[in-house]
Amino acid sequence: MSCGEPHETDCSEVLDHLYEFLDHEMPDSDCTKFEVHFEECSPCLEKYGLEQAVKKLVKRCCGQDDVPSDLRSKVMGRIDLIRSGQAVPEQDVASPEGERETDRPAAAKE
Repeated sequence: MSCGEPHETDCSEVLDHLYEFLDHEMPDSDCTKFEVHFEECSPCLEKYGLEQAVKKLVKRCCGQDDVPSDLRSKVMGRIDLIRSGQAVPEQDVASPEGERETDRPAAAKE
């Protein structure tokens, strides 16, 4: 998505880091660059508004549930891998008995 106009901060950079901006997880200097970009670029501002509304809706519907810290780190680690273009490892699959796929002998996996 881009409005076709040149900006100091490229639309793709803004959209790649939109959730970090929404979650206040970026340095103030980057936040300022994003705010300037939103003033100049209506498609990115629209996307920001949409994602902000979704975030508020999720918080209202699910805001009371605490996310375990280890889950948050795993999710953030996968996001970092995807953003860097590295291969994302296969997810561990739990078996009905509660053991992980990687814990079972090869014959049991077939």
